Amino acid sequence: MSASYVSKRQVVIGLEVHLQLNTTTKLFCSCPTDYIGKTPNSNVCPICLAVPGTLPLLNDGAVALGARMGLGLHCKIQNYSNFHRKNYFYADLAKAYQITQYELPIATGGYMDLEVGGAAKRVRVHHLHLEEDAGKLVHPTTDGRLTGAMYSLVDYNRGGVPLSEVVSEPDMSSPAEAREYVMRLRQLARYLDISDGEMESGSLRVDANISLSNADGSLGTRVEIKNMNSFKSLEQALEYETVRQNKALDSGGRIVQETRLWDNAEGVTRSMRNKETASDYRYYPEMDLAPIVITDEEIEDFKRGMPELPWEKRDRFARDFGLSKEEIAIITEQRELAQYYEDTVASGAPPARAANWVRMEVLRMLNERGGTISDFKVKPGVLADIVKKIEDGELSSTVGKDILELLVAEDMSLDDAIKRSGASGRRLTGDALDGIISGVLEANPDVADVIRSGQDRKGGKLKFLQGLVMKETRGQADPKEASEVLSRRLGL
Repeated sequence: MSASYVSKRQVVIGLEVHLQLNTTTKLFCSCPTDYIGKTPNSNVCPICLAVPGTLPLLNDGAVALGARMGLGLHCKIQNYSNFHRKNYFYADLAKAYQITQYELPIATGGYMDLEVGGAAKRVRVHHLHLEEDAGKLVHPTTDGRLTGAMYSLVDYNRGGVPLSEVVSEPDMSSPAEAREYVMRLRQLARYLDISDGEMESGSLRVDANISLSNADGSLGTRVEIKNMNSFKSLEQALEYETVRQNKALDSGGRIVQETRLWDNAEGVTRSMRNKETASDYRYYPEMDLAPIVITDEEIEDFKRGMPELPWEKRDRFARDFGLSKEEIAIITEQRELAQYYEDTVASGAPPARAANWVRMEVLRMLNERGGTISDFKVKPGVLADIVKKIEDGELSSTVGKDILELLVAEDMSLDDAIKRSGASGRRLTGDALDGIISGVLEANPDVADVIRSGQDRKGGKLKFLQGLVMKETRGQADPKEASEVLSRRLGL
């Protein structure tokens, strides 16, 4: 929300989050779900194109993924659920209806705990249901704006891809809370290997419902917002809509129940159509699909197969490793990165120093070079060896970073990388250190004379020479011994 504008009314937000499920085939046919970058309308068949006479066949893998996501959200998994037909005519919907769950979804009554601005917040989940995706409309424009296209094209490759839709209660009271909620949903989906959750590619999509409460506490008219393809645009759209609705009400106007599109180029929401109600969709049971029956034994199997969830891992990292909230948030954001860190610690690296190296160096290299932690060439055991050598004083942090760069850039052993870096694998002391200090003093006689004359009252010149020694030794000198030798040689 604009820093200059404070909402006079309570903001009420509920979200519908669609996650594309990680199955290899579509929800009701054997067409592949890998449609990104494919020729338009090439990943299609008579079933997902709704050719008359074809019948859907349910993908059991999608049901299992939906149940796992429901368990991750603390939902009750229903023993009996079924599909309905949601009727509406739109160009991206080949059948003119969508097969979705309506009255009896697969999971109900969960929640997601958040922390926003240091405050705890629980967002209730009304239900999670399964449904098929629609196709994709392409609006050719020259300026990248949402409006202004002379025609639209339809690509049905995405049509029929399995989705789980997570419907929250209207428990969020700020755009920041909405953003955090979706980020935590994405993290959970990735931990459970439910979905990659990429908003930019469309595998995670959010429809936001926003209203402003009236003076008597009752909810105002609800507006739905679509077309938000990043966390930033989700927050910006809700901020804009909060201001728009407040200003309309302040001026004596009224809010119309409608669906609006977020125009990212202009930073505004635009009216799309009047908001439909359930009766507009004429829901009725899908007669070509049998009900979904999940036994108590199957639900227990799903529970036993659940991994450690993000919030459980956060609590354990704080308890076992003593990491800060900031460190834990970064390291546990991705399940694979958290596992890499744990494996590094299990290989003998001190937890605090290992956390710093994973956060600062490993992630930096991944960001610079691309790729994921699973592709990272330096295995946890090798990183642990580097960290332990630094902890034991055999390597400096500077040399350790150089060694890590060598291991990432080339195929070599840690011993070879240490040799290539010029490090000896031990602290420089004794005659070797004394010789380097002699060279530093000979190269800086004027600085040494100032110190000997007693004019270096604040110690800045001495620290300068100490820095040169550490630079010449590439951090391999023992700092305490270097300071003592310098002081002795300078008559201090």
